[in-house]
Amino acid sequence: MTALDRPYWIEALFERRDGWNPNAYPFNLPVVRDLDRLAFHPRVTFLVGENGSGKSTLIEALAMAWGFNPEGGSTNVNFSTRASHSSLNNYIRRVRGALRPIDGYFLRAESFFNVASYIEEVGVGGYGDTPLHEQSHGEAFFALFDNRFRGDGLYILDEPEAALSPQRQLSFLARLHELVLARSQFIIATHSPILLGYPDAWIYQASERGLERVDYEDTEHFQVTRNFLNRRQTFLDVLLADDDFEA
Repeated sequence: MTALDRPYWIEALFERRDGWNPNAYPFNLPVVRDLDRLAFHPRVTFLVGENGSGKSTLIEALAMAWGFNPEGGSTNVNFSTRASHSSLNNYIRRVRGALRPIDGYFLRAESFFNVASYIEEVGVGGYGDTPLHEQSHGEAFFALFDNRFRGDGLYILDEPEAALSPQRQLSFLARLHELVLARSQFIIATHSPILLGYPDAWIYQASERGLERVDYEDTEHFQVTRNFLNRRQTFLDVLLADDDFEA
């Protein structure tokens, strides 16, 4: 098995056409405001950032620009429980490689329940022998990774660690690597310093300054986790201290 040397999706171009209002959501988000293009690693690209930084809005727009349903699923999935997505996808132009993916999927952790319900309702196969709703949240996620992700695909994941224990996140890393070696490309928004440790990847960090490429050790997720584990008692003493105040 051989990993990709050229990505299926080379880069996303953000076109400021009619309707792009820099003073309105989502165009006023720091992660989008000054973004002209976003290049993707041929194997794994990570998006990280604090809650509210706009990374999920961005990855949702990327998924929709590729043709995925905003709530998740393959490009053949078409349903909506509540239309809450932004219009950012309409301003993204795809620059694609010569090689086209055979498979693809958008996993959005917060709406995976809705996707599982749709799969059960229409009788879609390929997710394993046990119905997704008859498994725990984490087991259902892994049934997706193990059974539905077949390789030769473009997979866009929004916080896949949401249902996974640390041990399961390590297992996910192993499965991710198998799929990378099966000519798959991943674009992943995550908070997990475990997932971010995958070596053959680019990491983009969203902040008030916008979106910038960083090394693993320079991500806030790695630094905060490392500092807490190394100085747990000091952190707890500060975080849990009673504030002195006058009644």
